[in-house]
Amino acid sequence: MGSSKVQRLSGMQKQVLSLFRGFLRAARSKSEEERRKIESIVSQEFRRNAKSVDRKNFLYIEYLLRRGNKQLEQLRNPGITGLSSLQLHFSKTDSNGHSSNKG
Repeated sequence: MGSSKVQRLSGMQKQVLSLFRGFLRAARSKSEEERRKIESIVSQEFRRNAKSVDRKNFLYIEYLLRRGNKQLEQLRNPGITGLSSLQLHFSKTDSNGHSSNKG
């Protein structure tokens, strides 16, 4: 059809987008106020990680995906009203991918 150069997403990129959409879908089942909070927090975290995590640090990205999927699973629970009900612990990593959880 033309010579448009559409870059295909990698499998990992598709997983990240799927996780993001999953959080937004789960947010729809919460109250309007909680939905807005969830959308804001999720958006901030994905943007922050997109800027701060090295795209070639596959081990750390896979860790973030696993952790995100666990949090999404919890958020889908009707007893959880929002992200404030979840225990969210975000950690920084050094250039070698070692976690240093401060706080």
